[in-house]
Amino acid sequence: MRQPARQTRRPERRTPQTAAESAKVRERALADTPAHGSARDAASPDDPPLFHARPEITDSWARLRRLGLDPDAGAVAVNLGPAELEHRRRSSGLDPLLPVLRDTLLEQVGQLPLILAIADAEGHVLWQEGERALRRGADRIGFHTGARWVEESVGTNGIAATLRAQRPMHVHSAEHYLRSHHTWTCVAAPVHDPGTGRLIGAINLSAPAHTVRPYLLQLTITAAKLAETELRARRLESLHHLRTLAAPLLARVNGPALVVDAAGWTAAAAGLPPPPRLRLPAEGWSSAAVHWLPSLGECVIEPLADGWLVRPIRPQDTALASSDCPGGRGDGPDDGTVGGRRTDDRLGGGLLAEQAAGARLRLDLRRAGSPQLSVRGAAGSWSHALSPRHAELLLLLATERDGLSAAQLADALFGDPARTVTVRAELSRLRRYLGGLLAHRPYRFAESVLVTVAGPEDPYDLLPTSSAPAVRRLRAGLLGGTVRLPGTPPLPGPRAPGDESVPRSRPARTGPPRSPVPAHPTGH
Repeated sequence: MRQPARQTRRPERRTPQTAAESAKVRERALADTPAHGSARDAASPDDPPLFHARPEITDSWARLRRLGLDPDAGAVAVNLGPAELEHRRRSSGLDPLLPVLRDTLLEQVGQLPLILAIADAEGHVLWQEGERALRRGADRIGFHTGARWVEESVGTNGIAATLRAQRPMHVHSAEHYLRSHHTWTCVAAPVHDPGTGRLIGAINLSAPAHTVRPYLLQLTITAAKLAETELRARRLESLHHLRTLAAPLLARVNGPALVVDAAGWTAAAAGLPPPPRLRLPAEGWSSAAVHWLPSLGECVIEPLADGWLVRPIRPQDTALASSDCPGGRGDGPDDGTVGGRRTDDRLGGGLLAEQAAGARLRLDLRRAGSPQLSVRGAAGSWSHALSPRHAELLLLLATERDGLSAAQLADALFGDPARTVTVRAELSRLRRYLGGLLAHRPYRFAESVLVTVAGPEDPYDLLPTSSAPAVRRLRAGLLGGTVRLPGTPPLPGPRAPGDESVPRSRPARTGPPRSPVPAHPTGH
């Protein structure tokens, strides 16, 4: 029997790009990519896959080129003075981590030359340790304690890319925007506060490009998880201390009450089922004595040494509403039910309608990486920080007021209309505190809700951690002036001579540029 001919085609090369190949990609991108180009514009489709840069890298190059950053000189360095550096170290919450990270990263990797740097959420290098000769080389490019390592100043780099994307990143050799950094490789991973979920900094490892090892990124990720574990242990210790102080206090309080820490986590409760965590206002409590919380209704708030004493005014609603707080039980299919029972029935038929009537919802996306949601209505006002996924969902619903099915949202978020289970789970969590503001079949904001979105000045900073196809299209539309966010004034068009009232050109549409979405008649 004749044997089939042996395959002579060489397998696709899967080794990492060399410095020369990375440099070729970078120079072509900077020379050919328009200032408003996307990652897909940075490489020719005829090039082999080996010579395609990653989208997050080419997006950074395009943004920096549009900002006018000189790839040979960078921008004026921003350095902290000694007093400001010490203040940021103490307020960052990262100061207990240095001994643990030093032992984990510097003493366990043998003779490999490394620099360990810990940066805060704004990119300031708070600590830097490593081999002395290597640190002298880093000083020559401005990478030292107190420096602010952000894209606008020093171009594409590991710390800035990680803080912007809020996920582990590596930038190798010529992937750096500045030519002076091409002899370096840096890997970084974000660190989040376990109590609030807020990004508080990044851990970075830098080494000469020719000594890079493939395990460095995983080592950095492990170190970041270790740092968050250490922070979580300290938070639990603080919560236990607060619980000890709260027990005699709650014994003297008449009626239901609970004590929460500064992040809203419950330390102790009396007279009501204790919710794991309350959603506290993102901007802090005002001077008013009574506040409205989405999970408890109107409450009297009193400060404690390390937290707050919360006393609901309407105790008949607290047991009902506490199961709807974040982290509580009762997740069910998002068809208007929680725990298998209809939400409006559980709330007596009136609270959700009261919440939605004439409500004003504001989605604040002006600060990159810190989306905020504020709600004002007949039931009260409240605000809190959003997770990146919830910010994406609310932005899509705000720009598509007619509503979207679960399949359409999955396609907009992941490019895969089949991922409806993930979408429904996230929307179920949103409904716990949005209640009647969020309708379904299709998913949309209630008609009586006035929705506005405050976006950043630079469209590149609109949810910079998001890689959702619909969000990327929205950024491009905002950059090109073809769309605008809800609540922003329309762009002025050319007017006829003597006509001061009616624009001749049609204003930009609200929402992302539409793309063909397959019909899913059974999705909701």
